[in-house]
Amino acid sequence: MGVVVHRAGVPRSKGTVMAIIFINEPGGGSPNRSPTPEEHHTVVTTPAPTAAKSPAPPPRSVLLDPAFLRLWAGTTASGLATWALPFVLGLAVLHRDLGAAGLGLVLAARTVGFLAAVTVGGVLADRHSRRAVVLWSALAAAAAAPLLAAGLGRSLVLMTFAAALAGAGQGACRPAFQALTADTVEPGRRQQANAAMTMAVRGSTLAGPTLTALLAAFLDVRTLLLGIGALWLVAALAPGKGGVVAAATEAGPGAKASAQQGSAEADAATEKTARTTAEATSESVTGPSPRAGFRAEFLEGIREARRHPWFLAGLAALVAVIALGYSATSVALPLISRDRYGTEWVLAAAMTAYTVGALGGALVIARLRPRSQGWAAFAGLGAYGVAPLSLMLPVHPAVVVAAYAVAGIGIELFNVPWFTATQREVAPDKLARVSSLDFLVSYGLAPIGLALIAPAIDHFGVTPVLAACAAACFLVPAAAALVPTARHFAGTAPTEARTDRLAG
Repeated sequence: MGVVVHRAGVPRSKGTVMAIIFINEPGGGSPNRSPTPEEHHTVVTTPAPTAAKSPAPPPRSVLLDPAFLRLWAGTTASGLATWALPFVLGLAVLHRDLGAAGLGLVLAARTVGFLAAVTVGGVLADRHSRRAVVLWSALAAAAAAPLLAAGLGRSLVLMTFAAALAGAGQGACRPAFQALTADTVEPGRRQQANAAMTMAVRGSTLAGPTLTALLAAFLDVRTLLLGIGALWLVAALAPGKGGVVAAATEAGPGAKASAQQGSAEADAATEKTARTTAEATSESVTGPSPRAGFRAEFLEGIREARRHPWFLAGLAALVAVIALGYSATSVALPLISRDRYGTEWVLAAAMTAYTVGALGGALVIARLRPRSQGWAAFAGLGAYGVAPLSLMLPVHPAVVVAAYAVAGIGIELFNVPWFTATQREVAPDKLARVSSLDFLVSYGLAPIGLALIAPAIDHFGVTPVLAACAAACFLVPAAAALVPTARHFAGTAPTEARTDRLAG
């Protein structure tokens, strides 16, 4: 006999069903008896079945995020403007509007402006709105374009000042763009975002001179300079304000799930930083302290960089490859292309292969998540050594071109995880300053390497110099990989780096 039992005074909650107890005593007892008081007060409840939750849809590609696309458009425009300017000034030399010595002076002024402003931009981007720093620095570079056009053929002093202003705008916006990427994209999608950013830069190195050459058939040099100013206006106005939460809200449910995971990772990183930073602890107790001066804030960025041994090791390896390897190949490749192979084709093909290889490397690393991303990145950086090595030996020109393609692939296998790790591990309020230190050291020492390589080749010969530079490219990244925390570009292995997989 089925009996529905219910304890008096116990309400039946929503979502609960009462069980029917069939009383059947062992040994063949009568099934028609009434339940005992103990049995009457027994309640058996089972929760109502709930609908199975469907798994959250995977996060949308970062390339479908409107906020990131605006940032990417601004970065692409700034890259096109940066790479087009030297080419346009070279056309001015061909048209005899500018002399060779004047070209060198103008380009040197741009480099000085860049190096002088990159640290200022880093401090300002951590102190104020990063979007505002991008806006005003790009507007400064845009304002330099008509000044260059006005001084062309008339005033070398005005052109030199304008070039320094353009370099300052370019330098100030670089660390701000880097930090704004972290503000716009949640941690789970930053590697893909950084790969897209570096593809924009590499694509600009190909498209910038090519488009300029095509336009030069129809436009004069002054008009082309004004066009560069228009590109800087796009760079100033295109990016949005950033913000991970806002971007995830616009992108849909999949991105929201990714943003929640990313926010948790960001919270953990922020908490770790707060535990190790005395200033943050003091501020949380006593309230905001008076703002430090510019020098003090920049030194805070240096101290933050020193907290990460993998960052210092990577910076040393990057400097060795740029100042020695890149500088040596930049000077030696034209000479070897002319003297050994008797044609400029090798020079053009090798440089094109390097850029195409870099684009391919960015495509690969956008999805690949190595188990030990730091070691993999240093291996990619060390691969640049095959470029000077190929120039040492009397090989077929195709081998030189292939070596440059491998070097291009390797450099982006380093760059993208490097930028991503910096955005993940560095304290968010010091990210722009640490990024400015990266650009200052790597870009600042490159001209010194170029200045020293040519006399070294004249004194020692091209083969010994290339051998030394190739050895440095191989050995310095290998030594950097031995530094504690270098294996994962982090104090502990990030979650996404614990399995060797392709990100879906």
